[in-house]
Order: sequence, then structure tokens, then C-alpha cells
Amino acid sequence: MPVPVQVQIVIFAVIAAIVLFQLYNVLGKKVGRQPEEDARAQPPAPAPAAEGAAGRPSALDAVTLASIAGLKARDPNFDPVRFLEGARQAHETIVRAYASGDRETLKPLLTPHVMASFEAGIAAREARGETEEAEFLHPARADLETATAEENRAIAKVRFLAELRNRVKSADPAAEEQVEERRVAEVWTFERTLGASDPNWLLARTEPAAA
Repeated sequence: MPVPVQVQIVIFAVIAAIVLFQLYNVLGKKVGRQPEEDARAQPPAPAPAAEGAAGRPSALDAVTLASIAGLKARDPNFDPVRFLEGARQAHETIVRAYASGDRETLKPLLTPHVMASFEAGIAAREARGETEEAEFLHPARADLETATAEENRAIAKVRFLAELRNRVKSADPAAEEQVEERRVAEVWTFERTLGASDPNWLLARTEPAAA
């Protein structure tokens, strides 16, 4: 005896409801790790490295940063990375100017005491009738050792490591030019007056250092 059409429709509807219910039980539940759970499980992104002047990361270690805390307290605008860039430029300028006897370039970069010492060296070379030229074989390495504040002065020490080629010519035209390549390690002390309108640092002392 054939099943009436109405009964068939009811049976199919019941079957469809059962299938949909089973699908919901499987697909409607969260299966496995969900995207929002993954997001919560992700570790926080690391903080960006501190950047110095011109957006370059600072290479200063924690010990050096701690050593300049006293100066930063007196001069919050002190930027150690920018200072090192300026010190490196001053170092190259001063070395070249001293070799060539350029007093006008040296004078605004040195304290009177250091200028007097450099002046004596230049005068002695001129008395011998010699001329000299200094060439940097590679950019000098500059490391900030200390930066402190004493009374009204800011004092910073920088260790320079440079490879130089010096050419010395004698007054005797028959003498051969002397060429010497050497590695130089020195500590330069720079100073400036805190709160002064002139922000420039002056070279106050030079001393040899271990290479």
C-alpha cells in the first residue's frame, strides 16, 4: 500500500531536522584552537630598540647608559649617540688640522691649554721645515667611556681607535717623503659649560689608551 504524499513530506521534514540538528552539534561548536584564542596566546611584541640620532639604534650598553645618568639629570637634552657622531667628526677634523698646521680650524675646537700644546707641536714642525698630511685608512671607532657633570661643566671621555697614514715631507727637496701607517688608540676628554648658549664641546685633554 503506497504511503500518502503528505506522510512522505512529514517524514522527510523530520529526517532533515535530525540532520540539521546533528550538523549544528558538530559545526556549531568551537572545534580546536580558535583565532581569538591564538591571538590571546601570542606573546607580546618586543619593544622596539631605543633609537639615537637620525633613527639609528643606539649601541650603548647598560653600563654606559648608567654612567651618563648624572649628566642626563643635569642636561636632559644630552643625546649620547648624537654626541658620539659629533665627537667622531671632531676627532677627524682635529687630527687632520694638526697635521697640516691649520690653526684657524683648531682654535674653536680646543680649550686654551690644549691649543697651546698643539701650537707648540706645529711650531716645532715648522721650525724643522717639515710638512705633514694625515689620512684615515678607515673611519675611526669611537666609544663613550664616561659622561658626567662637575659643577657647571659637562665632561665626556671618548676612546678612539684609528688607523692612520702620515706623510711627512722634509724641507730638503732631495729627501724622500716619509710614509708611516700606524694604529692609534687614545682617550679624548671633551668639556662644555652647562647652560651656556654655545652647545659645542671642546677638546680638553688627550691621553694614550690600550689598543
